[in-house]
Amino acid sequence: MVIYFHKVGVLMLSNIHTHSVFCDGENTPEEIVLTAIKNGFVSIGFSSHAFTDFAEPFGVDDFEDYIKTLKELKNKYRNDIQIYVGIEEDALAPIKNRNAFDYIIGSHHYIKLDGKIYPLDIEFSTYKKILSLFDSSERFAENYYSTFCDYILKYNPTIIGHFDLLTKFDEQDGNLLLSDERYNKVAEKYMKVAIKSQSFFEVNTGAISRGYRTSPYPSESLLHILKKENAKIVLNSDAHVKENLSFGFKETKELLRDIGFKHTYILYNNEFIKQEL
Repeated sequence: MVIYFHKVGVLMLSNIHTHSVFCDGENTPEEIVLTAIKNGFVSIGFSSHAFTDFAEPFGVDDFEDYIKTLKELKNKYRNDIQIYVGIEEDALAPIKNRNAFDYIIGSHHYIKLDGKIYPLDIEFSTYKKILSLFDSSERFAENYYSTFCDYILKYNPTIIGHFDLLTKFDEQDGNLLLSDERYNKVAEKYMKVAIKSQSFFEVNTGAISRGYRTSPYPSESLLHILKKENAKIVLNSDAHVKENLSFGFKETKELLRDIGFKHTYILYNNEFIKQEL
């Protein structure tokens, strides 16, 4: 077994929210690994979406092939980079064999209302239709966050993914939610609930790389709460193409330092270690 050691004070690149051709990513896992090695990453984690059979069927339903492929790459490149086998599950579809993975990212991509399930982050027109089903941003947020936090407290995922995903399109139409104090109060209330889980919170740059946002998830007001409550954070790019493995990391680290964060965590030597900002 190869044991890696890190140098204190040396910044190390890592991303463990990564999508490949196993779900909705564009590159093979090996292409991603080779890009990570080329760019000096010390670790890379794959987090394909677990299968959901509602809305539109989506995600990995053959964990055996997925895990086998990644473990082969882990062995093949063991002298060059650390590779971790993760999964991204949805709050409405928790997986059963949780111990099969090095870590689990728990996310919430849907709205459930009156027995129907709607995909929240596919396209702006769909999002607007979902929003119109609610008579206020407050009720919309209550629906989303109450479901998400019930899942978080019950299943304690390793990492909480893009906590405020429902603000993905907020910059597309004049600040749909973030300019509404009623929404912000609900989001902040549930952020404090989620913190009780002791899970890591992901700071996610994915929507920036895809042109939807100019700032990461969670929004800055929620990041201030995470800092005040001493929550642990992991910086991820939610990459769907190999070129975006560290997209926006420099700018986001600057934002985190401005808020008062001193470090994030990265997965290294099979544990989450502090990475100084």
